[in-house]
Amino acid sequence: MLKAGLTGNIGSGKSIISEVFSTLGVPVYHADKVSRDLLLDPGIKAEVVTLLGDSILNGNNEIDRPKVAAIVFWDKEALMKLNALLHPRVIHDFLHWCQDFDDRPYIIQEAAIIYESHVESIFDKIIHVSCPDEIAIRRVVKRDGIDERLVLQRMQFQMKNEVKAGLADFVILNDDKEMVIPQVLSIHKKLKELSIQY
Repeated sequence: MLKAGLTGNIGSGKSIISEVFSTLGVPVYHADKVSRDLLLDPGIKAEVVTLLGDSILNGNNEIDRPKVAAIVFWDKEALMKLNALLHPRVIHDFLHWCQDFDDRPYIIQEAAIIYESHVESIFDKIIHVSCPDEIAIRRVVKRDGIDERLVLQRMQFQMKNEVKAGLADFVILNDDKEMVIPQVLSIHKKLKELSIQY
């Protein structure tokens, strides 16, 4: 079974692309969702509070993700420590999840920061969803209802789109002009062919 990573910067539309692969019957693991779910674990929650402070808790004594974002997207060291806490657990969970799909040609992990987290080696192939920054910014402002300045701040913690595109095995251009489904179908065909080797 071939393991493919699906990545892309904020606002690139990688979640939409992952839905297309899912529609084709490809099992998709959503790493960012798993990271969010980990914050509900009492032990992990305690570690995150120790790392970032009580101010990240809401009135129900739960971790308030916007408060976490407000800290880590202005403090690179805090972001690195949070990622170091969560990512090994996500990888462990992912590899366990993969065992349920040994009979499939390939599976996909959708994750925003594969390269930034230096976990690209666990994948056989990587697909990057590419999008011009100005389009990505517009999408995120509309989707999240946040100020453009905050989007730009978050972008500073991601590798440049062009760099990721150069590193990836496949690139999907999602610029509201190119049709994405034919691109996905082409990659789907290639990955099924390549999976014979894995």
